[in-house]
Amino acid sequence: MENYEALLTTIALMMGVSWASGINLYAVLLVLGWGGSTGHIDLPAELAVLEDPLVIGAAAVMYFIEFFIDKIPGMDSAWDSIQTFVRIPAGAMLAAGAVGDVTPALEIAAGILGGSLAATSHATKAGTRLLINTSPEPFTNWSASLTGDFLVFSGMWTALRHPEIFLILLVIFIGIAIWLLPKLWRLIKVLLAKIGRFLGLIKTDPVTSAELDTGIPVQSHHHLSALERLQQLRDQGVLTEQEFEQQKEKILNEGHH
Repeated sequence: MENYEALLTTIALMMGVSWASGINLYAVLLVLGWGGSTGHIDLPAELAVLEDPLVIGAAAVMYFIEFFIDKIPGMDSAWDSIQTFVRIPAGAMLAAGAVGDVTPALEIAAGILGGSLAATSHATKAGTRLLINTSPEPFTNWSASLTGDFLVFSGMWTALRHPEIFLILLVIFIGIAIWLLPKLWRLIKVLLAKIGRFLGLIKTDPVTSAELDTGIPVQSHHHLSALERLQQLRDQGVLTEQEFEQQKEKILNEGHH
């Protein structure tokens, strides 16, 4: 029974630190470092370095910086982009350290699982925040940021105190993420395409532009290719649904002349 509880605790700690690292790595380091140094958390020897005052101090400074940056529209998404190169590797390293002194193969497996879970939670957070930034309401950013902090602290507490409950909630989160991420990606592609078009980074095909924007009638054998190109532009998010319908109607009208 003791072995089962120890295994459950180790798995919950491994999955908890990697999941939370994808949302707010520095909050995780603070929880582990402060909890380990005060005796509230019994950390594996591989994570004992987190109890060092220098590590705790550095984590506190970075958490303070992220706390404010994460609430500024636009800056939060830029910060998330930079943190992609920090949260995911750190999540993998923390997961590997959480399993303790075991075989190298098990540590590598734990690192792979931890990195994947950190990437999932990071992508979910970053994608959601990017879409929230399109909202003109600034309090949405504050609410989302505070909710993320609350999830990290409460999730870590649950993983450490009630590992069974945490693992059940984690499975639910993974299911939601699998359902949500493809939808977020499609919306993000549309948003990025609009930004690219606004900045002039995305341009329409010159031939198609001439066919659509000038008053010169389109040749009959060009109608199909123009409509196909128009469909591609809509799918890529370069054209809105309204713009697509307007240009489609123009092509069809020209075809009847």
